[in-house]
Amino acid sequence: MFLTKNDFFEILEGNRRLTMRVVEAFPEDKLFNYTPDEKLRPFAEMVKEIMNIENGYMQGIALDKWEYQDLFEGVSTKEDLIKVSNEIREETRKMWAEMSDERLEIVVKDSFFGPEQSHFARLQYALENEIHHRGQGYTNLRLLGIEPPEFYVR
Repeated sequence: MFLTKNDFFEILEGNRRLTMRVVEAFPEDKLFNYTPDEKLRPFAEMVKEIMNIENGYMQGIALDKWEYQDLFEGVSTKEDLIKVSNEIREETRKMWAEMSDERLEIVVKDSFFGPEQSHFARLQYALENEIHHRGQGYTNLRLLGIEPPEFYVR
């Protein structure tokens, strides 16, 4: 593997810090309600998706418990969104620390979204999904006249 398990996790952590800074930049009402087009979702909904995918994948990868759950039912404030997001990430950190490098190389069919792939590839998809949605958050902030966080600060 080109990256070690811990190298990859540092990439995930840096991206998550940046995503949470984007959450912080939104006014609360815009975080949950603003969308530049009726076909798009508010950034809070995208963040919930990011976190629910993380939870589902980590439970599956680390514990072989493949279940996609919405852990944000009833969450409607920025404070609660951040709180639940941080709780999910803390659980991920615990599972990550206990997981072997070899675990990431296991190839199985994805129970949620698609084809057979390694757990590493699955987590790479989750990261790409987060980056994609964070980019939408950046665009929404700019449309609202709000300067988004500096991209290079992780």
